[in-house]
Amino acid sequence: MQITDEDFEQHRQKFQKCRKALHALGNESRQEICMILMMNSDGLRVADLVQQVNLSRSVVSHHVKVLIEAGIVKSRKEGTYIYYYLDMEGRVSDQLIAYFQSVKSILRRLPDRSGE
Repeated sequence: MQITDEDFEQHRQKFQKCRKALHALGNESRQEICMILMMNSDGLRVADLVQQVNLSRSVVSHHVKVLIEAGIVKSRKEGTYIYYYLDMEGRVSDQLIAYFQSVKSILRRLPDRSGE
């Protein structure tokens, strides 16, 4: 089956929706923070994250901010504390899934390039 211009345009639009999330997840420190938050579904404070990664408080705060802006992490306030948690039920996770499904679909339709 041939890949059409419309297929590529739809794929490009899906990519644009995911661009911030893909950028945010492209950093190893942010990946580590996401993994830590995944294992702590109740959420963690920045101070808790600092104890688990080899980074300063200001660097962890910056990474958390990038993850929030990308729609990957959310926060909730309890008294004077702010807890951060992964938002895997949100719009961004659905957009990432749709994007990678689009990649898979396009790659399946490309001619075999293995040379065999």
